[in-house]
Amino acid sequence: MELDPEEINSSEPLDDQPTEGEDLGKVRPVSGLYKDWFVEYASYVILERAIPAIEDGLKPVQRRILHAMNVMDDGRYNKVANIIGATMAYHPHGDAAIGDALVNLGQKDLLIDCQGNWGDVRTGDSAAAPRYIEARLSNFAKEVAFNDKTTEWQLSYDGRKKEPISLPMKFPLLLAQGVEGIAVGLSTKIMPHNFVELCEASIDILKGKQVQIFPDFPTGGSADFSMYNDGKKGARVRVRAKFEEKDKSTLLIKEIPFGTTTGSLIESIIKASDNGKIKVKKVIDNTARDVEIEIQLGPGLNADIAVNALYAFTDCEISISPLACIIVQDRPMFIGVSEILKECTKNTLHLLKRELEIELDELENKWHYSSLEKIFIENKIYRDIEECETWEAVIEAIDKGLEPFKSLFKRQIVEEDIIRLTEIKIKRISKFDSFKADEFIKGIEAHIEEVKHHLDHLVDFAIDYFKRLLKKYGAGKQRKTEIRVFDTIEANVVAVANVKLYANLKEGFVGTSLKKEEFLMDCSDIDDIIAFRKDGKYSISKVSDKTFYGKDLIHVDVWRKNDERTTYNLVYWDGAGKKAMAKRFNATGLIREKEYDLTGGSPKSDILYFSANSNGEAEKVTIYLSAAANARVKQFEYDFAKLAIKGKNAAGNQLTKYPVRKVELREKGGSTLGGVKIWWDIITGRLTGDAKGQYLGEFDLDDRILAIFNDGSYEITNYELINRFEPSELYSIQKFHADQPIQVVYLDGKTKNHFVKRFVIETSTVGKKFIFISEEKGSKLECASTANPTLVEFLTETKKGEKKKEEITINDFMDVKGWKSVGNRLSQEIVKKVVLLSEKVGEYEVPQEEIIEEEEIDTDDSNSNSGNETDVIKPTITPPPAPIQKGDNPQLDLL
Repeated sequence: MELDPEEINSSEPLDDQPTEGEDLGKVRPVSGLYKDWFVEYASYVILERAIPAIEDGLKPVQRRILHAMNVMDDGRYNKVANIIGATMAYHPHGDAAIGDALVNLGQKDLLIDCQGNWGDVRTGDSAAAPRYIEARLSNFAKEVAFNDKTTEWQLSYDGRKKEPISLPMKFPLLLAQGVEGIAVGLSTKIMPHNFVELCEASIDILKGKQVQIFPDFPTGGSADFSMYNDGKKGARVRVRAKFEEKDKSTLLIKEIPFGTTTGSLIESIIKASDNGKIKVKKVIDNTARDVEIEIQLGPGLNADIAVNALYAFTDCEISISPLACIIVQDRPMFIGVSEILKECTKNTLHLLKRELEIELDELENKWHYSSLEKIFIENKIYRDIEECETWEAVIEAIDKGLEPFKSLFKRQIVEEDIIRLTEIKIKRISKFDSFKADEFIKGIEAHIEEVKHHLDHLVDFAIDYFKRLLKKYGAGKQRKTEIRVFDTIEANVVAVANVKLYANLKEGFVGTSLKKEEFLMDCSDIDDIIAFRKDGKYSISKVSDKTFYGKDLIHVDVWRKNDERTTYNLVYWDGAGKKAMAKRFNATGLIREKEYDLTGGSPKSDILYFSANSNGEAEKVTIYLSAAANARVKQFEYDFAKLAIKGKNAAGNQLTKYPVRKVELREKGGSTLGGVKIWWDIITGRLTGDAKGQYLGEFDLDDRILAIFNDGSYEITNYELINRFEPSELYSIQKFHADQPIQVVYLDGKTKNHFVKRFVIETSTVGKKFIFISEEKGSKLECASTANPTLVEFLTETKKGEKKKEEITINDFMDVKGWKSVGNRLSQEIVKKVVLLSEKVGEYEVPQEEIIEEEEIDTDDSNSNSGNETDVIKPTITPPPAPIQKGDNPQLDLL
């Protein structure tokens, strides 16, 4: 939205305004009034209230507060009440609005030095009353925001005082502080950015480089800026709280998302718990100097699941939509933060140039008068005026005495210069030191050359300026918000089973309120339910109090989107083809409330056998033909493992052309899908099945994951995709093999000696960390590996200072011992450095007798039409690949 400044600032009378002498009671149309007055009102709110100017990054009320504080400044603190009163001389609004704006500026901890209780943005606590708190301008504000010589002025609203049109801001304050405002017809929301990064980015812009900057929030936390879009319209930032695990049943929130408070966060957690989304026993706010919210989890709730549920159902994760709108030349403009930073840097460059030009002019004037004074006194020109009787004669005498020296000056000598000479006191003339005068003039000349050099190399001067700001004010302003790429959390996966599901299968009703009917399962109130009927129809619907799916239900379960492992095995009678068909399929890509058909929808089609298998199991069944059938053999077996898994719309394969009396389960079978392929995403730290990150291998039902951490502990976990391993804490991750030894070198914090140990994991507890190195303070894991052999290089130093490099193979150095053993000392000398030469993860050799040749499974839905041949699938066991480790990827080491 852009408004015409001519229209905004027009002083012409409105057409519909009453003229002098006109009857005020006369009825006049409001159309013109509404049009003109609305534009004026909208323009006023946009330009004078809500939207900041690009020149100094301030709204008018903020600018007037800072100007009033600068006028009052004497180095001491002033009562905020006095500052508000002084600001009211410039700002035509109430003291409450000024006070709120002042507190907001003070809480940003950049321009104002605060004293007293100014509130806390983390807890939402408000500041004390204005009469109890004090403030003054910070040294940073005095350096970057004020210079009367480069400031453009205007009269205040009542014409009594002058105020700045904009402050000469030599810093991208708009991006450092951030701003939020709602005007008429538009709004702005610019996120705060990091002080150090802004200075560095400005330096890069001055060097001609392209820059990309991301917000940094004062509340910390972590944020995903993958959709930041330079802060323009349509941008989105996901912000999360930071958790620490106190123990298996207690989580601590140490940093909160920007835009929330500890109070609002606790309320959202309690609300989610009351709604049954997550099991929480108690939430305690321990926030003091640092944020700490203690969350005591309910019994049996895994910490990883709890964290995901908190992200999904509470304000522990929120989404922010930035929108950068600023005033440029009295017009609101929507531009990106990179462009804003370029304009701010350009403005700083212009102000620095203007300051140098003013300084140069002042220095040249100073040199001119100092040289004039020196000649006037040394040549005793003042004696020429002793006999002059008039003022004009005095001026003429001095001018005549200076005539021989006028060519030495850089500009013309004017009458004002001569008048200044007449004002020199006799005392100064009598004590004049020619040598000191020459040195003073030389100093001025050197200073002039320096300023001219800065003007000739203005960009370098500006770069040095930003470097000085960094050095002087950058301490303690490191980035607080961690930049991450978040994974997508499916709410129904992490939701707690908070409702009980009942069903009347005969009548076809399913819901949570049918407590007199058959109990089916516990589920979440945000789950989808899939129900199959005897006639072959099925559909999905959200969990509700009572839903009708159709009579004669044969199977009801929770439906998961994109679940390609849950496989349904089916035998049905095809009413159109007069034959029995068998099929295996996945129910993916379904739409709520839409009815699907397993049999093709032919009349007289019927379900003969149905089973649901969560891991793609294939059973054996017995087929009983009708007594009236002409077949010689009226009973035979069928193995679903011979049938390939096709799409839900596939007709299946022909089983028999004779009528079937019944089908019974003969023997349960194993999975035909093989292991689940698992990757570890080094960016999000989460296990994934999306072929993204580092491949860990194929996992069967009882397989586990081994994670070794930098603190010298290990953990055995399952391969559920909700599991997450913090990249900065993880040393290595791989598929767990119970008989695979781990080779370790570590530093004992007590003895300061390095030890080597080999052990196999003997613990069986899943999800618990076990320390396998010394627990003494200062102990450190140097390296760990499952490679065979594990080769280590280390540097030793004798007491005499002699250094020696050695290598050992840990597998030959010692035998396997218990995981709690201390191990053998690496060297009798002082070990200065240890380097692992082998891979962190070694290939696990599967015993040869377990390897079975595999045949590729064809699951292409394009061949889903019925046929007479069945697809044979042979079960396979494949040796797991060597997992890629943290050390093999430089991105992981960077994280």
